[in-house]
Amino acid sequence: MVGLIAQSIRKTFPTPTGELVVLSNVSLSLDQGEAMAIVGPSGCGKSTLLHCLGTLDSPSSGSLNIDGVNPFSLSEKELASFRNQKLGFVFQDHFLLPQLTAIQNVLVPALANGRVSPEIATRANKLLESVGIASRSGHLPGQLSGGEKARVAIARALIMEPRIVLADEPTGSLDPKNAEIIAELLLEIQRNQAVSLIVVTHSNALASMLPKKLELEASV
Repeated sequence: MVGLIAQSIRKTFPTPTGELVVLSNVSLSLDQGEAMAIVGPSGCGKSTLLHCLGTLDSPSSGSLNIDGVNPFSLSEKELASFRNQKLGFVFQDHFLLPQLTAIQNVLVPALANGRVSPEIATRANKLLESVGIASRSGHLPGQLSGGEKARVAIARALIMEPRIVLADEPTGSLDPKNAEIIAELLLEIQRNQAVSLIVVTHSNALASMLPKKLELEASV
């Protein structure tokens, strides 16, 4: 079953000297449960593409279909709910809220639905256990290492049981040992939970671990 289809995605920005083309006619498809790396030189639009696929930004033209739905046909409120339910995000800088503990950060996406249910709270604890930092659940981000923050971010991305996880340079800020651990953890979760995984990365080692690869060319 195809989980995501993007066709002829184009993204441009106006500048004083004319139109800046960041993405030009990018197409891809990903079956449910598949994993893909998006690679290419700096400035080629990898993160921009990921933001479009994750509905955080809209393409200038082209189409996107996720689980049979065109997300850009939804109202702003409907799109926010769709994104919360269908997509999970892991970013290089983690974006953990500094005033919240690890377990509270994992639960943030669930707060969009109001009160956190006992079932969701139990799932959050199990996720922290599955990524190997259950003992750090009560620690603030400032008390965690880079690798531990990455693990919290992965657990947070999975709390709503998304169909697709999108990761933007998830190992980019980590030392080689932690980068390898986090890469293997992402792939283990992708296999065990049958989620689709799209990873933007500069790391050849990480890209080589994923079965599909999309290589973008430098913008001119």
